[in-house]
Amino acid sequence: MSNSHHIHYKMYKPYGVLSQLASNDNNQIKKKFLSELYNFPKGIMPVGRLDEKSEGLLLLTTNGKLSDDINRSGIEKEYYAQLDGLITDEAIAKLEKGVEIGLKGTTYITKTCIAKRIEEPTNLPTPNAKIRLGRHRPSSWVSICITEGKFRQIRKMTAAVGFPTLRLVRVRIDNIMLDNLTTGEVIPILLEY
Repeated sequence: MSNSHHIHYKMYKPYGVLSQLASNDNNQIKKKFLSELYNFPKGIMPVGRLDEKSEGLLLLTTNGKLSDDINRSGIEKEYYAQLDGLITDEAIAKLEKGVEIGLKGTTYITKTCIAKRIEEPTNLPTPNAKIRLGRHRPSSWVSICITEGKFRQIRKMTAAVGFPTLRLVRVRIDNIMLDNLTTGEVIPILLEY
């Protein structure tokens, strides 16, 4: 399928910014939006979302069908999570098998995923000062690859195994990498799906 008439971007969504272009709610007046970071063309939309306190790779496109296809296709997404505490092998095994999380007033068992302990990433921008790092116990980092994307899923998963997420950064969607983008940086890309 050719997307030559559509425009695509990847960006490093900063902490504290909503994954939407503008407010459609007067209660969100004090919130920050993607349109404050870049002069996007008309018709652009985010592909999936990152919650306000999460950061990292966000794709944007003018192709609504492509956005829908990516969101529904079970494409792998990789996240680096800095956790409160030194995660155990047992907790990692539980993450990989699937854990019970709350979702829309009920419970949900997450699909199997790939989780592994990693060294602290050296290529990420300095964390936002509002993230409470180092105030509790020592922290550890994990890489988690999922093929679904429920509301605040990674945060709920790590909390379910006893290691709340302090900082969450999406680093990959399928074969599209965050690379060395800086906070708030936006670059045009070619997408072929």
